[in-house]
Amino acid sequence: MRTTVTTSDGVRLSVRVRGPEQAPTLVCVHGYPDNAALWDGVIASLPDEIRVVTYDVRGAGSSGRPRAREAYRLDRLAEDLREVVDAVSPDRPVHLLAHDWGSIQAWHALAGSWLDGRVASFTSISGPSLDHAARWLWSRLRRPRTVGAVVRQLFRSSYIAFFRIPVLPDLAWRTGIAAALVRRREPAEPTPVTADAVTGLNLYRANVRGARRSRPRPVKVPVQVLAPRSDPFVGVGVQTELEEWVPNLRVRRIPGGHWVVRADPARVASAVAEFVTHVEGGTETRALKRSRRGALCFGRFDGRLVVVTGAGGGIGRATALAFAREGADLVLADIDAESLAETARAVRGAGVTVTTHRVDVADGEAMRDFADRVVRECGVPDVVVNNAGIGMAGPVLETTEEEWRRLVDVNFWGVLHGCRLFAPHMVDRGEGGHLVNIASMAAYLPNPMLPAYSTVKAAVLMFSESLRAELAAADIGVSAVCPGFVATGIVTSTRFAGTDEAEQERRRRRAQRFYTARNARPELVAKDVLRAVERNLAVVTPTVEAKAARWLARWAPGLVRAVFRRR
Repeated sequence: MRTTVTTSDGVRLSVRVRGPEQAPTLVCVHGYPDNAALWDGVIASLPDEIRVVTYDVRGAGSSGRPRAREAYRLDRLAEDLREVVDAVSPDRPVHLLAHDWGSIQAWHALAGSWLDGRVASFTSISGPSLDHAARWLWSRLRRPRTVGAVVRQLFRSSYIAFFRIPVLPDLAWRTGIAAALVRRREPAEPTPVTADAVTGLNLYRANVRGARRSRPRPVKVPVQVLAPRSDPFVGVGVQTELEEWVPNLRVRRIPGGHWVVRADPARVASAVAEFVTHVEGGTETRALKRSRRGALCFGRFDGRLVVVTGAGGGIGRATALAFAREGADLVLADIDAESLAETARAVRGAGVTVTTHRVDVADGEAMRDFADRVVRECGVPDVVVNNAGIGMAGPVLETTEEEWRRLVDVNFWGVLHGCRLFAPHMVDRGEGGHLVNIASMAAYLPNPMLPAYSTVKAAVLMFSESLRAELAAADIGVSAVCPGFVATGIVTSTRFAGTDEAEQERRRRRAQRFYTARNARPELVAKDVLRAVERNLAVVTPTVEAKAARWLARWAPGLVRAVFRRR
């Protein structure tokens, strides 16, 4: 149904309403240089249970085009939004979805008094509040390590200065030069209507006036920010770092550029539908739990789904417990069902959801079934920790082919299976993730006592660094953790090649005494695993000896070789 809303200053706004009248109402506000047609793809992907309202803002599409620049001030735009909301849903709060300048005016209206009690939720895409953006820029200018982020955002926003000058921007749009430049940066954006682009320049000229230093006002409605990772105009930080002013905040980093609304409407529609359904009293999906920020979070990894292999003891158990204490739900895997059950009991004490799977990481088919079941029953994991491993010592010439194969199958193929089976699901989901591969200090030491183990762990390290480069564009981090001598119990099952059972037991006891005396606990490694995920670190060396060995291997490789050379 098409209708018209006439504003208090006499401007006629073209409004379109679709969907059942009794359904929750979603009001969509477009940005510049678009009109309401921006939302067509999203509307087609939304469920029928949502009533959708779109309108051409003043100066765009079929709405009126006042000539006075002051008619495009944010206060006036906020009044327009309130009048549309009152016209289409006079008795029930609406949900807002806005993009670019549509988001800017929605933020302004919500921070003021225009929409008090009239909005149930707000989803913002590529359009921060001008007050929030100014405060973000000023706060980061005070700290040397964040000045770079300010410079990058100012460069992204440099077009604003051009749009504020007279005549030239108008000519650029009328001659097609500006449209060609936009398409070069954002292929998803079709050629805008010239009249919309020219008239819409008043948005910049009326509202961007020098440095803003006012303190932003809080926005109290539930807010979801969909931040396109490749937006050439609005950085992720300036859109999303809002906890100070938005107590009920969710942030989802999604693939795409500034016009992700057109390029990937199904993804936008899905996120909006989840949010609207939840605010209306429906289930909070895992994606929404994962997107919580600030006061909504009950731990650093609240709502995240974490998979840990080799979780039956040692580093795996400590890592599972550390994630659980920070609010993550766990999927635990190990070949030993009894030790796995012990870990699960300990983790449940943290009050999180836990599922367990007995699986041999060396078995490709078993791992494929495991990954499929996790995704089907629990969802796509946010973090996968490939920890399962076995020990192997002894000279190369005395290590049998069978021993080599078992070591490679568990310590390398186990990591490879975990990455290659879960990473595609993370990529398809489009909201990032993290893979953690437990390597070892042995990865960068040519140790003749651990040649097979060192070789395989070196492969894990290089594989992790290569995969990190490959998955960076998908916002998926990969970390290799290289601990030193940690009392995990791995030495009690380590194979010593070329020895009989009695000699093996003697060497295991001797190694265990050394590890016990060293007293580096698995919890130390677990702490660094969480830090690696949180800060997206490439390589982590949890113990003093691991840090020293990595430094020596990098800066004094000849000395390292001399130390280990047999004479």
